[in-house]
Amino acid sequence: MSQITRRRWLKCGGAAVVGALSARPLYSADQTNPVEQDANDAPYDFALPDAGRVRPVPSNRIKASPLSVGFEVLDRRCFEPEKTYKHLAALGVKWARCQTGWNRCETKPGQFDFAWLDAVVDSLLEIGIQPWFNLGYDNKLYFPEKPDEQSVGWAPVFKPTQQEAWLRFVAQIARHFRDRVRHWEIWNEPNIPGFWKPRKPDPADYVKLVRITAPEIRQRVPNAVIIGGAFAGIPFGFIEGCLAAGLGELVDVISYHPYRPVPEAGYEAEVGKLRQMIARYNSKLSLWQGENGCPSKGGGDSMGALANMPWNETRQAKWLLRRIVSDLRLGLELTSYFHTVDLRGYRTGTNYKGLLRGEDYTPKPAYFAFQCLCALLDAESKTTDMRPAVIADEKLPLMHASFVRRGCPLLIWWYPATLLEPWKRRRITMRFVLADGVKMKEPVLIDLLSARVYRLPLPTVEPPAVIFPELPLLEYPLALTDAGVLE
Repeated sequence: MSQITRRRWLKCGGAAVVGALSARPLYSADQTNPVEQDANDAPYDFALPDAGRVRPVPSNRIKASPLSVGFEVLDRRCFEPEKTYKHLAALGVKWARCQTGWNRCETKPGQFDFAWLDAVVDSLLEIGIQPWFNLGYDNKLYFPEKPDEQSVGWAPVFKPTQQEAWLRFVAQIARHFRDRVRHWEIWNEPNIPGFWKPRKPDPADYVKLVRITAPEIRQRVPNAVIIGGAFAGIPFGFIEGCLAAGLGELVDVISYHPYRPVPEAGYEAEVGKLRQMIARYNSKLSLWQGENGCPSKGGGDSMGALANMPWNETRQAKWLLRRIVSDLRLGLELTSYFHTVDLRGYRTGTNYKGLLRGEDYTPKPAYFAFQCLCALLDAESKTTDMRPAVIADEKLPLMHASFVRRGCPLLIWWYPATLLEPWKRRRITMRFVLADGVKMKEPVLIDLLSARVYRLPLPTVEPPAVIFPELPLLEYPLALTDAGVLE
């Protein structure tokens, strides 16, 4: 075995890189304002030399990325978009999922007003974010049983007059946005009763809606990408029914919403099974995680998925890191975090899944955690098969993701503990083999929660393996990379 010496470190420019990192004040620590509920929510003491922070990259400076943010529920006026744009511009995502809101676009029969949606689309495009549309929901003009603007889910496939009105709307909105929006998702969560009324959700009925809707879009939008599914969870039986009814022939992408308190629980196996199922019908289809989020507050007035659990802002941020990295490690073409901001007036309370606080639009810890991921895991980072081995504890269920960025390894790991109960943090010795052509001269550790960069003790090398002792193992992802990635 050989060891990287301090002389070699300095010769390679390690001191200069560390100095450069230290000179990058990117945002003040008090902006994250973590909510401390137990030992796992308290900031971890890395006991390593601080080398600065990961530099945020604005969305308009990122060429391409698989990272998306939720911008839904504007059709029901649950937030003020103008207050979010400065934060979104600095976040680093390249995509935003927007619901089109038939009920808000056509308030008089045959008269369409897209001004509110024009403002959203143009504002997002101006800051370097591409909107993708979730086309859906009903209209009280044609569904008198709809009690108010907040209620949604009546499907326009059961009565001819409703179907005709829907297709007029689709034709109008597709023509209007044909030069600005290319990706169109049809309906939202058609597999659950709350979003598919008045009949019981049925794959054949949903595929009928896609079958009549997709041609209206393709006729008017050059190179349209049609997204089908938007399934709540990963309902294999319902998805199989949709594919058997012809969904795979009508769309280019399948999307789903895998809400769960432990993001990794059964997830890799389910995604693998889903890919195999889809491939039997159309192997060319892409797979998107189209909507998923975690509240920063549980109980009380908290509404929406996972709202009945004891979340806080710190746990939300850790959950976000685990969800996004889990999706990227499995090679999903897009992963979207729900939502940009807390949704006030959502049903009878607030949906606290936002990156921004609903009362004042200030960033939560989850915002900064996502910002850090956006800077490190855009399209420039490519997945690899570098697999770390934990020395002296082979049974430890380590989660990991491996990427190559700028010719350097970017290795991410964490322990998939529940975030709602205390877990004993520990240290591990990790060994991994660098992929061919990948270099690591100046290793650093990145706390993805705070974006802090730390200098690591010089590692032992056993070509082609690299061995790092005493690395932290936490209940959220950390990253090991080369300082060259941060230049």
